[in-house]
Amino acid sequence: MDLKPQELLVLLKVAAHPERKFTFAVLAQELAMSAAEVHASVKRATAAGLVNARGRGDWSPIGPALQEFLVHGVRYAFPAEVGPVKRGVPTAHAAEPLSSLLHSESDTPVWAHSQGSARGPSVSPIYRTAPQAALADPALHRLLALLDALRIGRVRERELAAQLLSDALKPLDAAA
Repeated sequence: MDLKPQELLVLLKVAAHPERKFTFAVLAQELAMSAAEVHASVKRATAAGLVNARGRGDWSPIGPALQEFLVHGVRYAFPAEVGPVKRGVPTAHAAEPLSSLLHSESDTPVWAHSQGSARGPSVSPIYRTAPQAALADPALHRLLALLDALRIGRVRERELAAQLLSDALKPLDAAA
């Protein structure tokens, strides 16, 4: 069973809110996906060793495994495409938490989206509904921006993103 990029959107949504218990229906609504897509994503992530399934509807991402895949595998498994300048939602080093830590003079990478607040080179999001979900959830936006820094960033940006992701995923270890 091959991983698909939407698994990361689902897992990062849950990781962004470790105190919440999500149903497939709630995740589907908040991520603009179907409940069947969410369920299939969790099933594939479980088979890949990224999820601890304790029983029907009781599951959580495995923080260390998710971190390892994000830091070392995601840019190869799901590379980002950088395209023409568009209006969109800032991502990678142009979004928090990296934007306040890195004083970059480079372009502002964005996910193309009509409700975006910036213009810059467009970056393919990890999944088509990620920009919409990020606009509705700042905590998810932060994790997705770190993910994109790992996908398109230079060495310094990737190292800082890896450390910030490690810190953000620590609550998953306690919940496991």
